Amino acid sequence: MPNILICDDDADIVSALKIYLTQPDCNILTACNGKEALEILDREEVHLILLDIMMPVMDGLMVCREVRKTSNVPIIMLTAKGDEFDKLLGLEMGADDYITKPFSPREVLARVKAVLRRMHEMGTEDKSAHLVVGNLDIDMNAFMVKLDGQPIQCTPKETEILWTLASNPGMVFSREHLLQSIWGYDFLGDTRAVDSHIKRIRAKLCNDRNNWDIKTVWGIGYRFEVEDDKRV
Repeated sequence: MPNILICDDDADIVSALKIYLTQPDCNILTACNGKEALEILDREEVHLILLDIMMPVMDGLMVCREVRKTSNVPIIMLTAKGDEFDKLLGLEMGADDYITKPFSPREVLARVKAVLRRMHEMGTEDKSAHLVVGNLDIDMNAFMVKLDGQPIQCTPKETEILWTLASNPGMVFSREHLLQSIWGYDFLGDTRAVDSHIKRIRAKLCNDRNNWDIKTVWGIGYRFEVEDDKRV
């Protein structure tokens, strides 16, 4: 039974989301500020977080940053309309998705179901083989990424994007294709989520010692390139 944590200081929003998200096979946890959310995460196993940005005590961006130090749990940020900077900052801090307020609880339910379904699919797919490209090792069975033999903390979305690109060297993937195949639903045409995740992947993994790189194909998307196309 997955635990879903709703963290928002607006009691009406929390109440509405609880009504729509309460399912026979789901358990709902709630917090009214970031500090309370982190306390819940310390004592409960949480499978998905709905996280408001503007909250007292500790805001959602700080919570996201703290969570990503130790956990890959999916995070959907709840952002105010027009706060483009906060949306992008949330994605760059490791959020998987965002929904703009005011939103329809049905939309949130659809997003939550999609994320949980994707996580279930990842747990049941046969990905026992490792993919090794030079100093890069991706184990989709354990959802672990290593560089030069050292584990690198990557979120599930980052790992999936890296796997998709690295397992198809030389192939150009559009942002729209990555959204559909990895997020698993219509992302309302906003491809910045892909760009933000690629930026994080590059910051964690790309360096001059690698014999591979993630190239931007301007106006289209991204391509994984291997030097001399030699895969170890």
